[in-house]
This record gives sequence, structure tokens and C-alpha cells, in this order.
Amino acid sequence: MGGCNLMMETMEEENLIEAARLILRALDSNKKMSNEARKILVELGTRLTSMMKVNTTDDEGEGEDEEEEDGELNDIRERVNSIQEKIMNWEGDESMIWDCDPEEAREYLKTVDEARKLAESLESLTPSEDENELLRKINAGIQASMARIEEEFRHMLVHNRQNFEPEPLSFRSSEDDGLDEHSIVSFGDDSVDDSVQRDSVSRGSEVFIMDLLNPQVIPDLRSIANLMFDSNYGRECSQAFINARKDALDDCLFILEIEKLSIEDVLKMEWVSLNSRIRRWTKAMKVFVRIYLASEKFLCEQIFGQSQTEPVSSICFSESSKASMLQLLNFAEAISIGPHQPEKLLRILDMYEVLSDLMPDIEGLYSDENGSYIRIEFQDVLTRVADCVKATFIEFENAVGSNTSSSAFPGGGNHHLTRYVMNYIKTLTDYSDSLNACLKDHEQVVNDQDSSSSPDTSPGNDNDDTENANSSSSPMALHFRSLMSILECNLEEKSKLYKDEALGHLFMMNNINYMAEKVKNSELRDVLGDDWIRKRNWKFQQYAMSYERATWSSILNYLREDGISNSGSSGSTLRNLLRDRLQAFYTAFEDIYKSQTGWSIPNSQLREDVRISMSLKVIQAYRTFVGRHTNNISEKYIKYTADDLENYILDLFEGAPKSLHSFHRR
Repeated sequence: MGGCNLMMETMEEENLIEAARLILRALDSNKKMSNEARKILVELGTRLTSMMKVNTTDDEGEGEDEEEEDGELNDIRERVNSIQEKIMNWEGDESMIWDCDPEEAREYLKTVDEARKLAESLESLTPSEDENELLRKINAGIQASMARIEEEFRHMLVHNRQNFEPEPLSFRSSEDDGLDEHSIVSFGDDSVDDSVQRDSVSRGSEVFIMDLLNPQVIPDLRSIANLMFDSNYGRECSQAFINARKDALDDCLFILEIEKLSIEDVLKMEWVSLNSRIRRWTKAMKVFVRIYLASEKFLCEQIFGQSQTEPVSSICFSESSKASMLQLLNFAEAISIGPHQPEKLLRILDMYEVLSDLMPDIEGLYSDENGSYIRIEFQDVLTRVADCVKATFIEFENAVGSNTSSSAFPGGGNHHLTRYVMNYIKTLTDYSDSLNACLKDHEQVVNDQDSSSSPDTSPGNDNDDTENANSSSSPMALHFRSLMSILECNLEEKSKLYKDEALGHLFMMNNINYMAEKVKNSELRDVLGDDWIRKRNWKFQQYAMSYERATWSSILNYLREDGISNSGSSGSTLRNLLRDRLQAFYTAFEDIYKSQTGWSIPNSQLREDVRISMSLKVIQAYRTFVGRHTNNISEKYIKYTADDLENYILDLFEGAPKSLHSFHRR
């Protein structure tokens, strides 16, 4: 088909040429032309002239285009060669460009950016084979320069750190608490006293931003990052940043003295060592989050910007900080799944408070989906620590209830168990908000337990329901009241170990009084309430009365008139009876003195009150008896005056056994 068209075009051109020749011959032979012939020839001439101009113009245009295209290609080739030469010159130098000459480094970036833009221009066209070759050449140069720039970027991140070292972390040893690791088992450590105090954990949400890198290099790092992202090397840039900053944050933990410990390592650790590590962790956690992490996020935003369409800074921050945050959280998780030993409760509460305080900070730092993993992990660990607090407090209650003794507590004073428990819960009041948050799930269970297990029998049928209605009903208060009931039950069992009934009553009087005073003079008053204090005051007074009856009822019988005034005995018989009564009284008093000087009432006011009460009863009865029968009792049978007995009573309850030296009054 194409051949036929070509043949026809050739035939038409030959016919046209033959026609033109005929016209020329006709013009040569015919000198005269009609107007019509002349008109046709003019029109033909015009047509031929026009065709000649078009052909001439086309030929000239094609030549010019070819020349222009050749010029542009040469220009691009020159630019590519120039860029390639510059890049290769820098590539041949193994030293860090930014270390040698920052200005030259910026020129280097400018050259690479020029190559990037040139490559984009070539890619936007439909290039020829020559242009494709140039594009491959310029891309190879860009690729080589990107590797160099990435190395420079990493080098600048590593060698321009500015580590912040906080003041040395100071904390007390475990002995400072007065709660040693074995006392919850034996409750027999004399170091358990009123000096129990918690570490001060500063609360607040202050954030401190510091320069983690030399501020002078931030603009260059930002320029490098922008160029690498514009050149489609954003992933390599981000990864270089993440790796460098991950190592930097690891160093921050090292500065804060946080060791890399597995969960297994933590679970195997002795409490003394673990205790110091928890203290260090609670202090380091706030410093790391509110100083290091806050500054790290600011650094990411400085270098990568805060674009919402491409959250590079958020991704880099989340990834660079993930390992260090998980290291800190893993330690807290290990503590939460370890044995629920009561001596750990204060430290675990410290951890809970720190995590709870930092939760808003974590939500702010990891606010988008890139930080969701850390947010969820942090919340999960906070929940586990809260569960550990609950379980540990319940274990503490169980330990108090199950504490047994094989022998009576010497002297009937304040038992180690009582002192330990009261000092322990007094310290826990510093954690009221945290304890209420952790214990709230058990509120109803504890309320039922407190009502059913309390041993109280108080005046006016003042039962626990009234007490609960008139005092705090917070979860912590309900647990504390339950614990007090458990403690009282345990003390009653211990009082039964005394062979002397009076000493058992004295023991209960001392310990209930200690509990009441501890509550009345501390923050526990707001927790347990005044009704609870009044009830215990009434109870220890009842124990005091029971002690007096058990001790002095029998001895006072010797000074009564029963069997004397109505005996009808003769004078000698009466004198013998009075003498025997008096001698029996002296013997009983001396026995009481010998034993009860070794008994103890630690509370000085209570000790004085008991002595006064005894003096009022005993000395008055003695004076009355001797005065009434002074004519029938020989002075030689009166061993002690009333003042002597009163002074001897002042020796009682000092915890140091004494003996009265018998003497004959002359």
C-alpha cells in the first residue's frame, strides 16, 4: 500500500514537471496572451513563490533546532561533569568535611542539592540516549554523596553530644527505715521504732529542656536531613539518627546509674541490694523523662521539624527512646511480679507514685500513634505496680494475723509487732492518695471483713458500723481498720501466753494504749477517726481495771474488816489475827514488788496514772487498817509506813526487777 502511494506521488510530480515545460514552450512561442491566460499565470507564480518561502523556512528551522538542542545537551554535560568532579574531589578526602571547614561542607551540600535538582529536571523530560547516560552519571554521584553525607551526619551526632550530669543520687541505706528485711517475719527487731520515714519524692510536672547536642551544629544537621529526605534518602537519615541517639540515651541511663538488668536478674536479687536499686530508679525515672526525654523530643523537632503530613520527628523520637524506656519499665515490671514481701511496700509505693506522676508527661511526649506502644506499655506497668501494692498490703495483713509467739513477751510492754505495724501504717499515710487508688477494688471485701472479725466490745454497743459511719470510709481507712482488728486479735492470743493473768491484762493495756496514742498524735487520726480512738481509750482502761483487780483484790482483802470487828475474839486472839493479816499483806506486797518492778509500762503518763490509781486504793486501805487497830498492833509488827509503801509503788513498772530488804522497825 505504501509502495503504491509512493508511485502515485512520483507520477504526479512527473506530470507536474511536464506541464510546466509545456507552459514554458508555449510562452516562448506565443508573444501575445489573453487576459485570462495572463491572470492564470500570475496566480500560478504567486502560488510557486509561497511554496518556496515555506520550504526555505522549514529547512532553516530544522537547522536552528538541531543547533539549539546540541547546545543545551553540551551545557548539561558540562554541569554534570563539574558536579561529578567536585563530588569526587570531596570523596577522595577521608577526613570529616564538617570537622575541617563548615563553609566548605555547606558548599558540598549546595553542590549535591544542585545535582539532585538537575536529576529531577532530566527525569521530567523524555530523554535521548545521551541524556539517559547523563542521568545515570548524575544519580551515581548523588548516591555516592549520600553515603558520605550519612556518615558525616552520624559523626556529627556522636561527636557533638553535651551530656548533662545531675547531682549525685543520694539515698539512705535500708537501716534508715527501721524496717529490716526480716522484721516482718519475726517482728522482733529492736530497731523498729518511731523513726520510720519515707524518702521525699518531689511531686510536680516541671520539664527542663537542655541542649543534648552542641547548638552550633543543629542548622547543619537540619540541612543534611532536609537534603537526604529531598533526595529520597529519608529512611537512611532517620535510621542513622535513631541509632546514634539510642546509644546516647543508653549513656544517659548509665550516668543515672541505671544498670541493664533482666527480669530474671531482678527476681534473684537480695532485698538489701534491690532496695537501693529501687531508690535509684525512682529518682532516675523523673530525671530521665522530664529532662532527657523532653530534651530529646525537642532535638528531634529541631532537626526534622514538626510536619503533620510527615511526622519524621515523632517517629525518630519514639524509636530512639524505645529501648531505654523499656529498660526502665522492665525493672518496674520485675518488681511487680516478684514476691509480695511486706517490707517492699514502701518502695513499691514510691515506684507507683513516680509512674503515676509521670503518666501525663508520657502521654504528652508520645501523643501520636508512633508513641502508642510506649504509652500502652507505661500504662500496663503502672497497673501491674498498683496490683502489686494491693497484693503486698494484703500479704502484710496476713503476716500480721499469722505472726505467732512461743513465749510471752518479757515485761508485758509494747510488743515489737505492735510497734512495727503502727509505725508502718503511720508511714503509709504519706501515700494516702496512692493507697486509695490501689486499694479501692477491695473496699467492700475489707469492709465486710472488718465488721465480722473485729474483737471489739465497747460501751453503748459502739460497733464498727457506727465507727465506719463517723470516720473516713476511704479504701485505705477500711484496710487500716481491718488491720487494727487483726492486730488486736493477735495481741489477745499473745496475752494468753502469760502465766500471770495480771501481766496479760497489763500487756493488753500497754499495746492498746500505744495504738491509740499513735493514732491520736499522727495523720492516722484523720484516717481512722476519733470514734476509733475513743473506743481504744475505753478498751485500755478496761484492761487497766482488769489488771488492778487481778493484782490487788486479794491483797486488799487482808486489810478489810471482814472477820475482825464481829469476831468476838479475845484481846490476844484479835492481836494475833491482826498480826497475821498484816504479815500476809506485807508478804503479798513484797511479792508484787519483786515481780512488778520487772514489768513495764513504757508510756510515762500511763505509768503514772496506774501508780496513782494503785496508791489511792492501797495506801488509803493500809492507813485506815493500821490507824483503826493501832492499839492492838504492836509497833514491832509494822514493817512499812504508808509513805514507805507509796515510795515502793513508784518503783513498779520500770522493767528492772528489785527486792525489798526486810527490816524490823524499832
